[in-house]
Amino acid sequence: YYVTFLVSLSPGLFRSMGLIILNYVIYYVPSFLVLPECWTQWFDRDDPAGSGDWETLINLHLQNPGKICTKPLQIQVKTTSGQSVSSTGNVIYNDTTTGFICRNSDQRKGLCSDYMVRFRCPPDFCKPPPQCWTDWFDRDDPSGTGDYETLPQLRSQYPGQICTKPLQIQVETKGGVPLSATGDVIYKADTVSGFICRNADQKKGRCRDYKVRFILTTFCLKY
Repeated sequence: YYVTFLVSLSPGLFRSMGLIILNYVIYYVPSFLVLPECWTQWFDRDDPAGSGDWETLINLHLQNPGKICTKPLQIQVKTTSGQSVSSTGNVIYNDTTTGFICRNSDQRKGLCSDYMVRFRCPPDFCKPPPQCWTDWFDRDDPSGTGDYETLPQLRSQYPGQICTKPLQIQVETKGGVPLSATGDVIYKADTVSGFICRNADQKKGRCRDYKVRFILTTFCLKY
């Protein structure tokens, strides 16, 4: 599929058969190359019960860290019931620097309606953060009560190499056998606790010797 991306008028005019013909240049761009607009979620941090409805960017940034870009390109406003601003008759102020303000004292009758806002940001703001894997970690072996590759112990032993909230954990034996192929009964394997295999839980023998790694966001790109 192609979409018309830009139409421009060339600087030249020419005559053909006694007519002045405008020379247009039309550019077509594959639709997959046209970036979708990047909009935030809707925000409603205030109601008009006090002096008015104040959906200001400074307060929205404080209450919703990381959810609104630093310099929005556009603001969109509607009431919490879905009405357009123009249909309310309210006197309002809104821009991409301050945000949205409706003051009760500016209204001819009654209070402001209750509003919500959202912002259009540069396309890059909506891109998911890059993901990356840590190194493999193997801090324990099963010679005691089991193999304990827990996150608190790993962070203590490898400071600065694992972020506070990993997205995913991967486990395999020291020799590269996937966890699912070992037959071991695993006590824990998650991004909160880390990995634990207890010898007491095994039907025969003890746990294998395991290693773990984690998927993080841009945290590990600096290593």
